[in-house]
Amino acid sequence: MNAARLAISWLTVAPVHGPAQVDRAVAGRAITLAPLVGLLLGGAVAGTLWVFERAGLTSALAGLLAVGLLALCTRGMHLDGLADTADGLGSYGPPERAREIMKSGAVGPFGVAALIFAIGAQTFAFAALVDERRWAAIVLAVALGRVAVVVACRRGVAAAPGSGFGTLVAGTQQIAAVALWSAVALCCSVFVVPGNFWLGPVVVLTALAGSVLITRHCVRRFGGLSGDILGTTVEITTSLAALGFSLTF
Repeated sequence: MNAARLAISWLTVAPVHGPAQVDRAVAGRAITLAPLVGLLLGGAVAGTLWVFERAGLTSALAGLLAVGLLALCTRGMHLDGLADTADGLGSYGPPERAREIMKSGAVGPFGVAALIFAIGAQTFAFAALVDERRWAAIVLAVALGRVAVVVACRRGVAAAPGSGFGTLVAGTQQIAAVALWSAVALCCSVFVVPGNFWLGPVVVLTALAGSVLITRHCVRRFGGLSGDILGTTVEITTSLAALGFSLTF
C-alpha cells in the first residue's frame, strides 16, 4: 500500500499522502505501479472527452480541454520536464552545463517549441480519436506513457548526478516488470482500433521503441536519468501513441 499511495501522490494531484520515508525499494515498486495510475488518468481523459462530445463541443476544443485536464491532474510536471529536457538538449555545453540549464526554472525557445508540439499533437490526436469513437485508444495512449516510465527505469540505467528523483528510481525495474507491462499493452492494443487489429500493436511497439531511443539519447547527453527525462518520456510516448491510434486506413 505504501507503493500504491506513493505512485498516486507522485503521478497525480489526488490528495493521497505517500509514506514518510521513501527508499529505492518503495520507489521502485511505485514505478512498477505507474501504468495503473496511467489507466486511471486515461479513463478520466476518455470520460471527459465523451462528456464534451455529448455536450456538443467540437472535437478540437474537446481535445484541447482534455490535454489541459491531463496537465492539471499531473501538476503539469511532465510538460515541465519536456520543456526542461528540450532546453538541455538544445544547449551545446557539456552535461554539467546542460543539467544547470534544466534546473534553472526558465523555459527557453527549445522548451517552448517542444510544448507547442506536444500539446498540439495530443490535442488533434485526441480530437481524431473522438471523431472515430475510439475511447479505449485514448485510455491506452495515456497509460502507455506510464508503461514507458517503467521501461526507462529498467536495470542498467544510471541516475544523472544531482538528480534526487532519478537516484530513487533509475535502474529499479526488473526485466520481468518491463516485459509484463509491455505485453499487457500489446494485448490490449489489439482491441483499440476496430477493423484494424494489427494497427494497435504496431503503434505500441513504435511508441515504446521511440521512447527507448529518446531516453537513451538523453541519458547519454545528460550523464544519467532524471525526473525531467521521465516527464519527456511520458509526453512523447503519449503523443506518439495517440497519433498512431488515430490513423485510418
